[in-house]
Amino acid sequence: MENKKELRNWLNDLNLDHPLVIAGPCSAETEEQVLRIAHELKDTDVNYYRAGIWKPRTRPGNFEGVGALGLKWLQKVKAETGLKTATEVANRAHVELALEHDIDLLWIGARSTVSPFIVQEIADALQGTDKIVLVKNPVNPDLALWLGAIERLATADIKNLGVIHRGFSSYEKTKYRNTPEWQMAIELQTRFPDLPLINDPSHITGKRDMIFEVSQTALDLNFDGLMIETHHDPDNAWSDAAQQVTPASLIQIMKDLKIRKESTPEADYNDKLQNLRTQIDVMDNQLLETIGKRMKVAEGIGALKKQKNVAVLQSKRWNEILGKMVLEGEQHNLSEEFILKLFKAVHQESINHQELILNK
Repeated sequence: MENKKELRNWLNDLNLDHPLVIAGPCSAETEEQVLRIAHELKDTDVNYYRAGIWKPRTRPGNFEGVGALGLKWLQKVKAETGLKTATEVANRAHVELALEHDIDLLWIGARSTVSPFIVQEIADALQGTDKIVLVKNPVNPDLALWLGAIERLATADIKNLGVIHRGFSSYEKTKYRNTPEWQMAIELQTRFPDLPLINDPSHITGKRDMIFEVSQTALDLNFDGLMIETHHDPDNAWSDAAQQVTPASLIQIMKDLKIRKESTPEADYNDKLQNLRTQIDVMDNQLLETIGKRMKVAEGIGALKKQKNVAVLQSKRWNEILGKMVLEGEQHNLSEEFILKLFKAVHQESINHQELILNK
């Protein structure tokens, strides 16, 4: 992607003294609801008022949004409160209607990002627009799909781009609705450091009482802003009731969040930081050496199994190891979630090495 620095211009032009905030209901339900929430947010740090007009649902029969009628309500929001508006688009028709109603910010949802056909259709419809377009990560942790969507939009000469990290689906049960997989967002940030990165704690958590925790983690990782679903009566919302907060709660969250400095010129701080980072580098190298040695042992096991015609996977042994490591991890203040991910990855790599030996 060329001219990456141009991508941050729209965020810089806002000249904010706080992270970007996009807030509003998951779904536009009624004109009264949309306007009431907007008026409660108009004198806050909210920069864009979001509302879902078209709602992609997993199964038919659930509330799928009010459709184009809701765009007129967003126009009233802008006229009455001065708030800029935002909504999700999933096809060319959505884009054309959103542009016709002068919606300021459009985002592509996780279910759309997974389809290059849908993204290309949206990119073609938005060719050369000066609207802000944000791309949510795909449902599953596939960085190539996420990057591909961004590249398609950039190729369509859409300069005001950004991304939304909303977490990823997982077959494993965790405390999150969608696991953050922070390393995916960090990898994207590393590749495109000038691409504005917004966190969506509502979809990551699925629970309003976890919104603050995830928002703070995002800001600690230098995210540029937050998209938080906000409803005046969240318990009775027509969609995603459990993850929406009240305007009053949002205001309190924004007050309580700590904004970290990216760095400081203080010599003592930088000397200590460099020392600690050097220690980390040494330990990382030791980790790789140890894992490499472990794989050599795994290859030896593979050779022995080949000799005796024994299957690679030994489920009983593996479950014993996993249980033991979880318990030992607790002694080192390591979460069960981390231990499971770490040792499952190590185990899979061990199996790969053993299979190479067996198939020689």
